[in-house]
Amino acid sequence: MNLSPLLLLPLTLLAQSTPPRINQIGAYGPWLADTVLGDGPANLSFRTGKWKSVEEWRKVAKARALERIAPVNLGGVPKVTVTGRTTYDGLDIEFLTWQLPMGPKTEAVLLKPSGAKGRLPGILALHDHGGMKFLGWRKIVRTSAEPWTIQQKHQAQYYGGVGWANEIAKRGYVVLVHDTFPFASRRVRVADVPERLRAGGVDPAPEDEEGVAKYNRFAREHEDIMEKSLISAGTTWPGVYLVEDQRALDVLAARSDVDPTRLGCGGLSGGGMRTVFLGGLDERIKVAIAVGFMTTWREFLLDKAFTHTWMTYVPLLPKDLDFPEILALRAPAATMVLNCRQDQLYTMPEMERADRMIAETFRRANASDRYKSIYYEGGHKFDREMQSDAFAWFDRFLKQK
Repeated sequence: MNLSPLLLLPLTLLAQSTPPRINQIGAYGPWLADTVLGDGPANLSFRTGKWKSVEEWRKVAKARALERIAPVNLGGVPKVTVTGRTTYDGLDIEFLTWQLPMGPKTEAVLLKPSGAKGRLPGILALHDHGGMKFLGWRKIVRTSAEPWTIQQKHQAQYYGGVGWANEIAKRGYVVLVHDTFPFASRRVRVADVPERLRAGGVDPAPEDEEGVAKYNRFAREHEDIMEKSLISAGTTWPGVYLVEDQRALDVLAARSDVDPTRLGCGGLSGGGMRTVFLGGLDERIKVAIAVGFMTTWREFLLDKAFTHTWMTYVPLLPKDLDFPEILALRAPAATMVLNCRQDQLYTMPEMERADRMIAETFRRANASDRYKSIYYEGGHKFDREMQSDAFAWFDRFLKQK
């Protein structure tokens, strides 16, 4: 009897001869995804059914998330200085600064309808990453009819040509937008690092578009170094920007023209990522809208880590909570996720799987009506159609007393 040569091979060799699914780490991908990470609910997922109530679950899961994130101590409510005021397009605008315990002063801008009286609901609008660390709050704000050219181009590419913070402020909100670590006023200056790490970067003027591009290339390369340094210090990237966003939320909530019981946050891309952490971990946020940043740890592991910033990752947390479950910690508080079907930063199957995780958590919390996910045609963006849907969600839950 003639046997096929394949039948004579040991089973271990046959297993090794099966090519792995193409992924960003080759033969190691399936093992990490299926054996190390696993495909079932994470240890502290509400979907495991271990907890009787969402409140009981949140207490345990939130504590573990904060333990893994390792938030830094940035003190209490910062002392705010108003550096200027203006009125533009029906909005009163204040330019603010405050000093945190480390790094340069934070610059921020606050917008509200001109002549508004009483306490209004407040929104912390979170700027994106976009590979543009030279800009921060200016990515989503207009303070004059003549914005910087790089600002105008950024808004045209991602926001339908408008500052979305302005557009939501006009609907009757006090909106605060601040630079976060390490963007704009909070960015790492090229002159402050050793020559060998500068990678051709410069500290440019805003009108120097070539210089800005060189700075952004330097900042992109510098993320590797920053991540290693943060981990060496015993913290994480979310452990810094989450606290910076919380101090900004302190500033917003403390104002006499803001109702601190009606606060929301939202943003695109890196702003959506920040919304996941702030909205999931700070119960003052009554409405959270994450735009263009929702997927799973499996997606980052196998296919899309290369498209994302180091700012996303929290060592060891994936064993306890999947990425969307960080945002789902806020259940039953109002939550929205907006995605685009052709967004190259993600795949549709994993965006949809993340959506199902959040939806199931809200269902188990008897709050299905307080979670909404919408998919749009097109690439990575937060255009006017998406803004209209997001603003209506803010209005639904923040305009009610």
